[in-house]
Amino acid sequence: MTNWQKLLLIAILFSACKKPFVPPDALTNTNKYLVIDGVINAGSDSTFIKLSRTKKFENGINIDHETGAQLIVEGDDNSSYPLVETMPGTYASAGLNLNNAHKYRLRIKTTNGEVYVSDFVVVKNSPPIDSVGFTAQPSQMIIYANTHDATNSTKYYRWEYTEAWKFHSTYESFWNGTAPRAKEDYVYFCYGKDTSSYITLANTNKLTNDVVYQEPITTIDPSSEKIEIRYSIQVKQYALTSDAYDFWDNLHKNNETNGTIFDAQPSDNQTNYHCLTDPGELVVGYLSVGSVATKRVFIDRDQLLSSYNPHYPFDGGCQIDTAYYSKNQYGIFANPSYTAIDGFYLTPPAPLGAPTQITYSTRDCADCTTRGVTQPPSFWR
Repeated sequence: MTNWQKLLLIAILFSACKKPFVPPDALTNTNKYLVIDGVINAGSDSTFIKLSRTKKFENGINIDHETGAQLIVEGDDNSSYPLVETMPGTYASAGLNLNNAHKYRLRIKTTNGEVYVSDFVVVKNSPPIDSVGFTAQPSQMIIYANTHDATNSTKYYRWEYTEAWKFHSTYESFWNGTAPRAKEDYVYFCYGKDTSSYITLANTNKLTNDVVYQEPITTIDPSSEKIEIRYSIQVKQYALTSDAYDFWDNLHKNNETNGTIFDAQPSDNQTNYHCLTDPGELVVGYLSVGSVATKRVFIDRDQLLSSYNPHYPFDGGCQIDTAYYSKNQYGIFANPSYTAIDGFYLTPPAPLGAPTQITYSTRDCADCTTRGVTQPPSFWR
């Protein structure tokens, strides 16, 4: 297996695919390659670059954040823009508002003195997203995007997304074990979130017009809790150079085939990052520069097929049981695996005004915070 083949297989892990993947022996090596993930935003939105190191693959994908590095965006006009580490391994800058007539690169210096730079890259601004819609088929809901470039100059596209949804637990908990729940302690309705994990690309290179129509962005199962009440997705659209498109397309192809060595492999010049202090070192990533187009939509349950059966994933395995004060069973609520549902007073009332009995279930079934948060996202409406 060539070095590039090893690099590509590691990069497949970097793309965070959720499909089952058994790594070849090459991934058990101890080399710690630098992984550079992010786009330089040329407009008024913030730029985020994430640095990490590949690790030996054992019982899962582990992220080793590269902290303390110095990152600078450099222009071919001698301009420079430093990035600041805002959390371990994540470096950011406020809107750069770059000059589209110039090219830009990223320079990285790590704490051990290694220096990495990308090639100078042209600015490729994304055209607006025309719309984000969905089709509700009996077997799945498909979310798609439409876009076009009237100047016929974009040609190559990539999409990412973030999604959020409102859902509820199987049972509604009115008691916290000894007293009625306060409003701020309610754990029936929650909000979940996720981000894209597949590489979504399209190109219009062979079309007369630069138009992308109903490009599938993601699919949702009819039983998913994501569409139980209300669902929202924000789609991000990137314009790519042809070389950047080839890089992502090769990752996509190897991702689909689990990255076996028998598949067609890309040429050795796919990444546009280089290690200046060790020219032979492999680097994972590809830099693009440009503004990003975004669009958010909301989808309510009543917009979908009546045959859909979205539900909380624990519904089939949830049961209610009862604890009695007289039998000294209230200690069960000291176990974080259980959540009280309701309390009942019988005659005569139990000592100290406590309910005579309380119904309860496992926390997974009666507390939605095991899968989300009770505070809605700032964009929720």
